[in-house]
Amino acid sequence: MQTDKIIESILKSYDDYGLVNRNDAENFPNRQNVVSVLSDLQSLVFPGFRTAEEINPSNIRYITGEKVNNIIAKLTKEIQKALIYTLSRTNRDPSLIVESHCFKLAEKASIALLEEIPEIRRKIQLDTQAALNGDPAARSNEEVILSYPGLEAILVNRISHFLYKNGIPIIPRIMSEHIHGKTGIDIHPGASIGESFFIDHGTGVVIGETCVIGNNVKIYQGVTLGALSVKKVLQDKKRHPTIQDNVTIYANATILGGDTVIGEGSVIGGNTWVTSSVAPNSVITQENK
Repeated sequence: MQTDKIIESILKSYDDYGLVNRNDAENFPNRQNVVSVLSDLQSLVFPGFRTAEEINPSNIRYITGEKVNNIIAKLTKEIQKALIYTLSRTNRDPSLIVESHCFKLAEKASIALLEEIPEIRRKIQLDTQAALNGDPAARSNEEVILSYPGLEAILVNRISHFLYKNGIPIIPRIMSEHIHGKTGIDIHPGASIGESFFIDHGTGVVIGETCVIGNNVKIYQGVTLGALSVKKVLQDKKRHPTIQDNVTIYANATILGGDTVIGEGSVIGGNTWVTSSVAPNSVITQENK
């Protein structure tokens, strides 16, 4: 039958080209599972806001405990896959990779992330307040939590960045790309972001892997904090700019380069193109660049 030929042709392509997430030692982390864990993590940070659940004093301990145990089980499994997959490609002898060792590392990372949740909640409360203070259209913290894509993207960065800086491969990128697709805001999990960060509107914002952002920074839609060059040899170099404290960057501004520093208190006007450092308290517009 024609369908049999189609099936055989597709199966042959699996053997010829690979890219199959098989259920064996080379199993790649599952995106749906990671996204599910991310949803539970967001619900731990903002209980009652992200999912249709009734939170009250009598059940909050049970709901929190259920989520914590579910995250440990699921996230540990996905991190273990990521570790085995990555090690199998960097180790000449894959037989030296011990699954039980990877499991222990994965479980340790999952628990460490959960231990970090109170600190993430502290930081995201400051981000929420920054949005409320910085946007005249915002009426309450609750409105910001429920409806501001910038805050959701920042929260996911704070989660994924913790895993990234603790050496967990793949999982942080799955998280960041999921929220990128949802919000239109692309923040690499390697980016280091200070406190009280506000992204207004957010669509089209790009923040690169080695970007460093200070405290009380506000950016608008379409801003790119990118690299001057995307050559592969620069993979382990600082390629993206440093934004110091109390900087505002208006819509569609582009700031490029690992040596570029935007000085504290500066304002970068809309549609500007910046490839060199800016002194503190500067105002940069199209006219003076």
